[in-house]
Amino acid sequence: MTSPRDAPAEWKEREWETEVPAADDARRPVDARPRAPARPGPSAATRPGDRDPAPPRRPDPVTPRRGIGSPAILVPMGILDRWLRPAPELHVAGDTADPDRAGEGVPVTPADAPGPTVVMIHGIASSSVTFQNLVPLLSPTHRCITIDLLGFGRSPAPADASYTLEEHTAAVEAAIRALRLREPFVLVGHSLGSLIATRYAATHRRELDRLVLVSPPIYLPPSVIGDQRDRASMGLYFSVYEFMRANQQFTTAAAAALARIAPIKNVLDVTERNWQAFVLSLQNAIETQTTIADLASVPVAVDVVYGTLDPFLAPGGLKIAEQLRHVTTTRVNGVDHIVRRKLARAVARIIDAPPAAPAPPA
Repeated sequence: MTSPRDAPAEWKEREWETEVPAADDARRPVDARPRAPARPGPSAATRPGDRDPAPPRRPDPVTPRRGIGSPAILVPMGILDRWLRPAPELHVAGDTADPDRAGEGVPVTPADAPGPTVVMIHGIASSSVTFQNLVPLLSPTHRCITIDLLGFGRSPAPADASYTLEEHTAAVEAAIRALRLREPFVLVGHSLGSLIATRYAATHRRELDRLVLVSPPIYLPPSVIGDQRDRASMGLYFSVYEFMRANQQFTTAAAAALARIAPIKNVLDVTERNWQAFVLSLQNAIETQTTIADLASVPVAVDVVYGTLDPFLAPGGLKIAEQLRHVTTTRVNGVDHIVRRKLARAVARIIDAPPAAPAPPA
């Protein structure tokens, strides 16, 4: 009997083609023995005058992953690599407990500050300068930490990153873990950062004191929106974002024009350097989001703060979020998407006030 070691080369090429049994056959053992190649027979593709059939395309190699009491599961090597690879180390742009990192003109937080630590994560096409109006209001009583998102600011932009909500959250999780915070903290997210903060809060249920979402772009598939006007506006957002992703020259030029008149320097940054991070974050984290489901799983009080002139705020998504019992919304008149001084003061008042008793759905 021929052993696998002495088997012909064509047998060895088939050793990786182990099939996972269907659910009905889960109790039957998987036959992983190499099979001899089928003996060629007459077929339409081998008749005289016909072309030889193209060789079968070999799929990406897979690695068996086995759970307790379960048959082997075949996992593509690329996915396995992403699971095992540590999250990129994000740049901690500011920390008011450290005089060297507090920022110019920002009061250093005393060691006996009475308020909880506040961790802030910015939105798409921006950096931690987003919070330059908010940090000075909080630092006398709260340690304030700002983090640049994956692909933005001074954080790394891996060439193979897909910038999904999961990837962004995993990177933020690693950055917060490295801070070694000992007490529950306040997590503040702006724009895309609010979606990431919500996912983090839903999966780290004991780490937060409260969750504050500033200008959250909560979008849903238009087909699930009942109100005709809200459904049409939701569809318009997706159409605009698709156009932006498909027209790099227009998008970067428009972003540069808006950045020149923005009240915060470098608050909007869409260039060749971060184009991939921008496009993939837009497609894989904002347009493809689970924020409403994540909000329902957050166990602490949630505050949503937004300006009445915010062009990225979708009424249909916001109305659903407002129906959750542990979500409180605050409207700030005459404010757009940027954290201007007026919006910053509103956020600071909310963080300084005692959080409402959370009452999430069972």
